[in-house]
Amino acid sequence: MNDTIFNPTHQETNLSSKIVAGLERISEAFKVLLWEKAKLLGLSPIQIQILIFINYHKLEFCNVSHLAKEFNVTKPTISDAVKVLVHKTLIEKVFSSSDSRRYAIQLSNSGKTVVSKTENFAHPLKKQLNTIDNDDLESTFNTLSKLIYKLNQIEVLTVQRTCYGCRFYQKNNNQHFCSLLDKELLNSEIRIDCNEFEEKV
Repeated sequence: MNDTIFNPTHQETNLSSKIVAGLERISEAFKVLLWEKAKLLGLSPIQIQILIFINYHKLEFCNVSHLAKEFNVTKPTISDAVKVLVHKTLIEKVFSSSDSRRYAIQLSNSGKTVVSKTENFAHPLKKQLNTIDNDDLESTFNTLSKLIYKLNQIEVLTVQRTCYGCRFYQKNNNQHFCSLLDKELLNSEIRIDCNEFEEKV
C-alpha cells in the first residue's frame, strides 16, 4: 500500500504520518541513550527505568503490578528486573503489614547513587530542545500532552497521569483550571506526570 505511515512518498502529503515517523526516530534516540547508560553500569534499560521511576514516585506506585502497567511490559518481566536489582542491593522490598506476600520497592542508598549517575541519560535530547524557540516548544508540548491522553483513552498507553484525565481538571471557556491547586493553568503548566493525579470517574 502507498498510504502507509512509513512510506516516504505518503509522508510528503500527510503531516500526521510525518509526525509519527518523526516520533519513531526520537524513540530510537531515546533507546540509544538509555542503552549507553545501561551498558556502563551493567544494568538493563528497564532496570534503569525502574530505579528512576521509584526515585520520584509514591510508594503505592512502586510495586510489580503498577510498574508492569507503567512500562507496558509483563509482570514476569518486572519481577525478573526486581530480582536482579534486589540482588545488586539497589532496591529494598517493603512488605505490606496486612499481606506478607505483597510488597512495594524503594531505593537503597546504592540505588540512589546509581540514579544520580543515570537519570541524566536523556540530557542530549533536552539540550537540543533548549535551542528551540519557546513558542514552538509550547506548541509541541501542547500536542504531546493531548496525544498522551488520547493514547491512554484507546488503551495504547495503560497508565497516564496528565491533567486531562484527572478529576481535578476542568476547562472553562478554553481555559485550563485545576480545582486541587485552585488556579488557572497555562498550556505549559499542564502536567504529564502529576503525583496528585486522581483519575476521573
